[in-house]
This record gives sequence, C-alpha cells and structure tokens, in this order.
Amino acid sequence: MLVVETIAKIRRAYFVQQKPIKAICRELGLSRKVVRKVLRSEATEFRYERTAQPQPKIGPWRERLDALLLANEAKAARERLTLVRIYEELRGAGYNGSYDAVRRYARSWQKARGASQAAAYVPLSFAPGKAYQFDWSHEVVLIGGVTVTVKVAHVRLCHSRMLFVRAYPRETQEMVFDAHDRAFAFFKGTCTRGIYDNMKTAVDAIFVGKERAYNRRFQQMCSHYLVQPAACTPAAGWEKGQV
Repeated sequence: MLVVETIAKIRRAYFVQQKPIKAICRELGLSRKVVRKVLRSEATEFRYERTAQPQPKIGPWRERLDALLLANEAKAARERLTLVRIYEELRGAGYNGSYDAVRRYARSWQKARGASQAAAYVPLSFAPGKAYQFDWSHEVVLIGGVTVTVKVAHVRLCHSRMLFVRAYPRETQEMVFDAHDRAFAFFKGTCTRGIYDNMKTAVDAIFVGKERAYNRRFQQMCSHYLVQPAACTPAAGWEKGQV
C-alpha cells in the first residue's frame, strides 16, 4: 500500500516538476499502473482497513526491551552489550520471538532517539515561488472591552516577503489548514516548499537531521497543494527568521 509521503512525491514530480510517468516510475521504483492510479484519482491517501490487527510477539516485551536499550546506551562504549546479548537476556526472561524482531525494534528505537545529530541546514535565499514560511504568534487584543489572547497565523513568501496574517482562537490542525487555504487564495497561488517549526499539528516525530515523521492529515494537505514540507532544526531559529 502506498504511504501518503510517496503519493505526495508522485504528485509533485508530475504536476510541479513536469516529469514523465516513465521517469517517476524509475526514480521511485513503482509500476506505471500504480503511478497512473495516483494521478487519475487525485487522492492524497489510499486506505486499507484491517479486519483484525495482529499483535507482534515483541509487544508484551516492549517496556523491558526499552529499559535494556536505555541502560545499554548509558554505558561506556566498551561496556555496551551487543544486540545478540540483549536478545539472549530477553530469551532468558521468557521471550520466545525471533532475533530479527528485536533487531528491527532496536533500529527504530535508536532512530527515534536521534542519538547522533547530522548537520543539515535550510537555505536562506529563495527564488520566486520557491518557498514560504509558516508560524504562530500570541497577541493580546481588546475585543468588546475584554482583553483576550488570540493565536495569529503568519504565512510569508520567502522571496518577496509578502505577508498574510489571520487570527484564530486556537492553534488546532483545522486552523492550520484554514490559514493555508486563505493564504494561498490571497497570494493567488502556492510555493513548492513550506518551511515550518516542529509544531505538533504537523510533526509526529523528529529524527536525525531533517528527517521527520509528518502527521498524516498534514501530509495530505501538502500533497493537495503540491507543497513539499521542510522542518527546521530544533533550537535553530535562524533557519526560519522571516516569521
């Protein structure tokens, strides 16, 4: 089943980069039938509902394995156990699953932890129509004689620095989508990239460097507008200094 991110790549490659279907198939390793299905349907997500969700054998042992991996990471490099030794400890405690399951889980655990930081940067010079920046601010206003705090969505074009702002009562995902819809209508078009902070309405998990697990609904919005999202490095405000 195609993930939302792959569908977005297909749509951007065809509609924005004007690549032929043959080239898209070669780059993404997909068949022409699959690529044509995505382009003809105009869908940003394909769902498959399971009748029964299987539980992997490692499920009941997840907390124990997390504790072993965390304790192992805290040790000096020369004292750390190999995954085989950790697997043997689990087996001794009663785990009857495979070593491959432990290895796959440990790999995803280490990636999520982001143990090593890769150097990655967002360019600060942009061509027309290349990128926009999005962020929120909190403003205190007087409405009907009452002082209230509102959330203000800022969308700024990186090249021309044209700005769109709109106030909302909250920073929910629905407000994020509405702000984008109104901003693109105001600008009379979209850009190819959107630069964001690691806000919870967009990013589910932060990995090494620029790798992110984006929220499914947020990815669908970006795919609809043919926008490629880019998240800033945590605590690196200079990467998104216009809003």
